[in-house]
Amino acid sequence: MHRRHLLNLILASAAFALPFSVSATQIRNARLWRSDDKLRLVFDLSGPVQFKTFSLSAPERLIIDLSGANLSGDFSQLALSNTVIRSIRSGHYGHGDTRIVLDLSEPVQLNSFQLPPQDGQGHRLVLDMKTAVPLQIAAAPLRETTTDKAHPKRDIIVVVDPGHGGKDPGAVGAKGEREKDVVLSIAQLLAKRLKREKGYDVKLVRNDDFFVPLRKRVEIARKHNADMFISVHADAAPRLTASGASVYCLSEGGATSATARFMAQRENGADLLGATSLLNLKDKDPMLAGVILDMSMNATIAASLQLGSTVLGSLAGITTLHQKRVEQAGFAVLKSPDVPSILVETGFISNARDSQRLVTARHQQAVADGLFEGLQRYFQKNPPLNSYVAWQQDQKKAQA
Repeated sequence: MHRRHLLNLILASAAFALPFSVSATQIRNARLWRSDDKLRLVFDLSGPVQFKTFSLSAPERLIIDLSGANLSGDFSQLALSNTVIRSIRSGHYGHGDTRIVLDLSEPVQLNSFQLPPQDGQGHRLVLDMKTAVPLQIAAAPLRETTTDKAHPKRDIIVVVDPGHGGKDPGAVGAKGEREKDVVLSIAQLLAKRLKREKGYDVKLVRNDDFFVPLRKRVEIARKHNADMFISVHADAAPRLTASGASVYCLSEGGATSATARFMAQRENGADLLGATSLLNLKDKDPMLAGVILDMSMNATIAASLQLGSTVLGSLAGITTLHQKRVEQAGFAVLKSPDVPSILVETGFISNARDSQRLVTARHQQAVADGLFEGLQRYFQKNPPLNSYVAWQQDQKKAQA
């Protein structure tokens, strides 16, 4: 009895002391500066912290996991231009831990350590990053080679289509969440990320709350000679339990009906949703024109399926999936005969859990980052002819 009483006292003391002895370390601020041979990033902390770092490639990222730490500061004031860091993002993971992700333009050699309070400074976590080429050399303009001058190195054009808009709110959640607002935010974040990546250019079908007809969305993609079209949605489902992201491409059936529509409209310019400028089928025999269009659609669907599979794989690490394979259906917005096109359902706004996540800035950013990583991986494997990414891949092969 004596031992049991003593044990109860110890447990009670531990429970009483826990709130006072275990408190989350605050990440209060971040500072950044460069020297001749390294880039130093310092996080100001309220106390010591346990942390670990690791790197990921394709794209290059440096991850810092801090146990029992909360972020109370803001990284937006950091001047990242002309540094190896493209962007900094953060989020919670596990139980009360914080993950910080540095998106990098190239791999770095990292030296990380903590400093105790001294000289008026508090606890600090220091990250010293060195690139393969010294920073003062890397910052200097490189002399163009003959190959570099000869190569046009055009940008890959991505057209991002936020679904619905204006008079069409799309799906509406139980608490009034509107699909058109959610997908516009995600599309804008994706466009912002694409603009920061060398070799890419992006066009938004809409950058505000206005309505764009389906046919017009496809015409915008074709007007900009898009290499890829992605339509972003967050739909509703009859079953409120339906949840998770999914990716759609045009079905073979859609291609067949599109051919039939083309044949019926041949007297009006023999076009499919404005496709005459590239396919140039006006002077072709109607039967031959139909075969050419069908072949183009089939090739485009095959590319879209590959693209969709890559994007779906990236989303799998960010959110649950409604379907683990790319679905196919006859979406009118995907019926461009020569532009690989996918429609991404980022989640179901009719599902309470999905809806709660979809309206948060953190989840919207994570989804946009996932979409970007999927697009980037696809184009690294399938770079368009004469693009900067294709030239970059050729340079890597030549150096291997």
